[in-house]
Amino acid sequence: MNQLKTITPQVPAFRADGKYWGELRQAISDTSGFKRWVLDRKIEPKSSEGTLDAMVQLYLRQTLETLAY
Repeated sequence: MNQLKTITPQVPAFRADGKYWGELRQAISDTSGFKRWVLDRKIEPKSSEGTLDAMVQLYLRQTLETLAY
């Protein structure tokens, strides 16, 4: 009898301080969806990396909550 093997992909963790977060944050903040989200909320864009981190994280959280419904 054949047994199925479970393959777990080795996916790097995306942490706020990880090497992938900066590129991912920039890619998300460049999307039309993110830009529209910022405009709809009348958020003043700031050049501070910490502020962009917070904005992208909030955008992702709200987007995922919306998709969950």
